[in-house]
Order: sequence, then structure tokens, then C-alpha cells
Amino acid sequence: MLDTPKSALFHHYMGISRLLAGQLEFNAIIQAVATEISHIIPHDHMDVCIKQLDDKYHIAYESGLVSAWSRQPPALLTGSPIRSLLSGAVEYLLSGDACADPRFHFEGSFSSPIIELGLHSRLHVPMKVHGDIIGALSCSSHQSDAYTMEDVANARAVADLLAPYFYAIRAAEQAKRSAIEEARANAREEGLRLGALQLTEALEAERQRIGMDLHDQTLADLTRLARRIERMSHVSDVSGEMLEPVVRSLQHCMQDLREIIEEAKPSILQLFGVVQAIETYVDRSVRDSGYAIEWSVTDETEGRVERLDKTVAISLFRIVQEAVNNAIRHAQPDTIMVTLSSVDGGLRVTVSDDGSGGGDGASGGLGIGNMKTRARLISARFDIGGNDAGAGTRMTVTLPDSAFDRREDV
Repeated sequence: MLDTPKSALFHHYMGISRLLAGQLEFNAIIQAVATEISHIIPHDHMDVCIKQLDDKYHIAYESGLVSAWSRQPPALLTGSPIRSLLSGAVEYLLSGDACADPRFHFEGSFSSPIIELGLHSRLHVPMKVHGDIIGALSCSSHQSDAYTMEDVANARAVADLLAPYFYAIRAAEQAKRSAIEEARANAREEGLRLGALQLTEALEAERQRIGMDLHDQTLADLTRLARRIERMSHVSDVSGEMLEPVVRSLQHCMQDLREIIEEAKPSILQLFGVVQAIETYVDRSVRDSGYAIEWSVTDETEGRVERLDKTVAISLFRIVQEAVNNAIRHAQPDTIMVTLSSVDGGLRVTVSDDGSGGGDGASGGLGIGNMKTRARLISARFDIGGNDAGAGTRMTVTLPDSAFDRREDV
């Protein structure tokens, strides 16, 4: 305790008020007023902890000695050594030897900095605005029994000066965070709206493509077959030699229809799972291309990929399908590698090649846009760029933990 005349105390209070003006950040306030406060309440360590608006968390801002209190993100109030003060259960806390005081050391309390810094004397008063506790001012000293009730009174006066500024800055920061969250929510909503529109357009384009394939290919073949069979109906004796080309044509039509249906609905995915569907598709695409492309599909998820929600699994398969198509059609690669791995509780799928795509995805045209749209609609992050190994393209889709079907966990 300092034996300071009231006139000198008033001078220091005015100094604190002057130093607070223009400060717009918590740490800046603490550093600005620390010296003036030390003239009123001598301390080796000082901090202000501010409660979050949810009244569940608080965060500390320190001056002088620095501890883990200010180096970690907002902590639960239930673990605060001064939770009784922050909750309003006590009007102040005063201890001559906080290192041994049981009020600070209880099960689950984050009181280790008291011991580590040797903070024997501790003084804590609440910071109030409109009668509500928004935080606490704390002063500590290495010396035992350093503070008295007069120091408590002086600390309350300082806390009353600080509280409105901290309250205003907390409100401003909350308003800023709310504005950012609202902007992000609006952006997500607009992104989903545009994504749904783009997907609808893509589905319409796919419907038209299927219609053209059926009209120009299958329907034309069936029309020719119908005419041929009609001519054969006028022949009294139809030989096996005459039927053989008809059977071959029918088999050809059936094969074309299978391919169209396979493009429209990934039945292998439904029957055998994501990995098998990808392997089958890559194998068939490489064989049909006529190029000598080495390929691999590696599942590093220990089967977790098969627990994806069905809708997510289909969208993921379509993205991989488009990426493989782009690589084969536009990049002429020697190798294509598909890797599925677990990451941060979610899932990452990578399709990489060593072709001439250049990594910008420009050659994919509408396909790149469709992949981005599909990824957005399943809350996945989509990235496409150069291959780390050198030439070629690398496409990555990262799915959050929410992409998995929770019913599989039951």
C-alpha cells in the first residue's frame, strides 16, 4: 500500500482518464494506463479479464509479467480462479498469499500462473456497467500481505474508470463480428442460390445431352432396325443368316443404352461404394481413351469414405468423374492418381495428373464450373491448381465432418 495524498490520487485518476481517450483496443488500454495505475496500486502483475457476451467465456489482457492467461483463447468462466468475483458471489477478493489460498485453487481451476509467477498478494475488484459485471481488474505482487482494504477502494475507483471504455470496445467488436457474420451468411445464401441456379442449368444441359444421344444414336439405330424387321416380315422364310445382323444391331443398341444410363446414374456407386465406383470409372475411361495412361485409386480413409451421406457421395463421385474426364480429354497425361484421405475429422479427395493442363483449370470449361457448384452445394472446399510434383493439374475437394451419415454411428 502507498501512503498517497488524495490530491495525488486525483491527479493519477485524471491521468488515467486522459490516457484512455482515443484507445480502441483492449491491450492498448492496459499498456497505456499501467504506469498511472502503478502509482495508485503498486503491482508486479496486472490484468483485466473481460467476460464474453455469452457469460460463459472470458479473456485476459495483461501488463507487466505475462502469463498463459493472455496467451490462450477465451477460457470458460467455470475454470477462472476468480469465478466467484465474476459471477457476483463476492464483492472483491483480497489475499495475502494467493499461492496457498484455496479460493484460487480448486478442481479445474486455471491457477498455475499464480504459482509460476509467484503472485503472493492478489487484489481483485469487479468492473461494472449498469450494475452488470463485465469483467475484473486484478493486481498482484510478489510480496506477501501487500494490499489492504484501502487498496481495494482505490482499485474500485480505477475499475470504474476503465469499465465504460472496455464495455464500449466490447460492444463495438461484437457489432463488427455480427456484421461480418451477417455478410458471410448473406454470401453463403447468395452462393447457394447461384449454385442451385448453375446446377439447374447444368442438369438441364445434361438432360438435353441425354435426349440428343437417345435421338441421334439409339433412336436412329432402333428406327433402322424396325424398318429392317418390317421388310423381313414380308419374307416367308427368315433364315438365321438374315437374323444375325439384326441381333448384332440390337446388342449394339443395348450397349449404347447401358452407357447412357451409366452416365446418368452411377449404379456401381449404389451397389459397391465410392472407392469401387471411382476405380471402375477410371479404369473404363482410360481403356476407352486408347491412351497408355497409368492410374491408381488409393483409399487412406480405412473405409470411412463409405460412410458418406448418399447425396454427398454421389456429388463427390460426379466431381471426381469430371476431373478424370478433363485430365484424359484435355491434358494427355501419362499418369492419373486419385487419393482419398481423412483430414481434420473430414475427408479429402485429390485427383492429380502429370499432363499439359497447366493447373489453371481453364481447359475444363463448363466442367470446372459444375465441379465448383457441386462442391459448394455439399459444403465442400474446392481447389484446383498446379501439381506439386511439377507439370499437370491437381484438383482437391475437402469435405467437413458433417458430410458423414450419422446414422452409421448408431
